[in-house]
Amino acid sequence: MKIKNFKHFKGQHCETTTTGSLLKHIGVELSEPMLFGIGQGLGYIFWNMKIMDFPFIGGRIKPDLLTKNICENLNLNLEVKETSSIKKAWQNVKEKIDDNIPVGLKLDSYYLEYFTSKIHFAGHYIAIYGYDDEFAYVVDTKQQGGLMKTSLKNLELARNEKGPMSSRNLSFTISKTEKDYDLQEVIKNAIINNAKDYLNPPIKNIGYKGILKTSTEIKKWFNNSKNIERDFKTTAMLMEKGGTGGAIFRNFYRDFLKESYERLKIENINKAYQEFSKIAEMWTEVSSLFEKTGETKEIKYINEASEILEKLSEKEKRAMELLINIKD
Repeated sequence: MKIKNFKHFKGQHCETTTTGSLLKHIGVELSEPMLFGIGQGLGYIFWNMKIMDFPFIGGRIKPDLLTKNICENLNLNLEVKETSSIKKAWQNVKEKIDDNIPVGLKLDSYYLEYFTSKIHFAGHYIAIYGYDDEFAYVVDTKQQGGLMKTSLKNLELARNEKGPMSSRNLSFTISKTEKDYDLQEVIKNAIINNAKDYLNPPIKNIGYKGILKTSTEIKKWFNNSKNIERDFKTTAMLMEKGGTGGAIFRNFYRDFLKESYERLKIENINKAYQEFSKIAEMWTEVSSLFEKTGETKEIKYINEASEILEKLSEKEKRAMELLINIKD
């Protein structure tokens, strides 16, 4: 059973690719940077827990919030289902596919056969558009080839995995409502709301404060690491190639601001776009220094990265202050 006339979204980030595929099926087609931007997706977190092998550096808001924000801002209906029952979890998906409705899934990418890098990450998203007795037919990011398949057994394991960022067999669908939307107003509101959230982090390891904290924490991380090569090479890979669109999502936000300025012609958006063009380059430099740290095990590259992170904290703060005050 496969959905008729299904056309998938071709993206770099798992949640925007998944949500983009569901949106495309109902006739809503926007670029990936635009989806990321109206989903108020830009964020930052430095996350370190004892159960983790090494700290996590993330450049977006929490999982699930991106899709929630997109649907709220576009006046769309988002139906989310969670269950601890494996049987019920599959039934929730099967019923929708049988009704010709694609479904978004949140799961652990470790169990998907087409992932060659076996790292547990339970905050991954895919869209499912078909199934048979043995396989599920899914949409993943372009890095994985777009249209893929995975065994039903592995899909079950992936959806039911526990751990950081996991959910209880979460699935979701998107449908239109009677309300339409004005994309220009949506863009303005999303920019302002994202800036407000970013500039008011609830704790010091989030937002621009989190970037500043990272500038000192990476030195402690280096000194305490049991595997410098693994830690910093993996982090560099995740920052640039882990579905972030490059530069830990800053390339996406840069391109969103460019597209937004072309539509709205608000000068503060253009100024912020210019800033994020530089910011994106600086983040790519940080990931390159992490890569060199892993290769050489020399702290001098961490010290260089630390100095750049201090500057990034201030630059991102200033850019978001421009955006919180956008006016016609």
